[in-house]
Amino acid sequence: MKTYLVLLLSLVLGNVAFAQTPAEPSQVIVTGEGRVKATPDQAWITIGAESRSKVSKEAQQRNAEAMTAVQQKIAGFGVPKEAIRTTAIDLQVEFDYANGKQTPRGYVARNTIEVRIDDLAKLGDVLDAVVGSGATTIHGLRFDVKQREQLELSALQAGVKQALAKAQAIATGAGRAVDRVLKVEESFTGQDGPRPMMMERAFAKADASTPVAAGELEIRAQVRVTVAIK
Repeated sequence: MKTYLVLLLSLVLGNVAFAQTPAEPSQVIVTGEGRVKATPDQAWITIGAESRSKVSKEAQQRNAEAMTAVQQKIAGFGVPKEAIRTTAIDLQVEFDYANGKQTPRGYVARNTIEVRIDDLAKLGDVLDAVVGSGATTIHGLRFDVKQREQLELSALQAGVKQALAKAQAIATGAGRAVDRVLKVEESFTGQDGPRPMMMERAFAKADASTPVAAGELEIRAQVRVTVAIK
């Protein structure tokens, strides 16, 4: 009987202790967005060379010579080797079609590189020079900033600040106050600014640099903040 009473008392006390466990604090979940604008100081451009011949080896040789000349021109503007990378090498057979038949015409060899330009003042001159040295295509021009990481951090800080201001407004409206931040989640939404663009091979004047407008970039960051209110 004594053992039964002790067990019953333990169960009662256990239930009381469980009932007195503090409830989870009230929470508010808000989002914020930070935006930072910057002038681009870096550009990437894709440059290609295309060569043809009835003999595959000759097409490849001509293409190698053309791309070598292009890269030498680029290097002449002080662009370092690490700023140039090959993105594609291609060799294909071309055909003529007549009366439902296809006849091999020859081979076309292509070589494509992506070039990073760290001095935008030279960009127009580089574009003109590579076309004159053997490049047959120029496309995919895009801009960026060298100090992107710092700008992303600034955007994050602005996003958190906006989110906390929202949380404070909600808490105040409810007659409460923000107690503490429980969780912060972030996700960069990318950038708004100059979009990749296609560029024509032919330029107006050989003695004039191709005009290139970098415009302005906007780096955005979104955050989701969970706060406890009291």
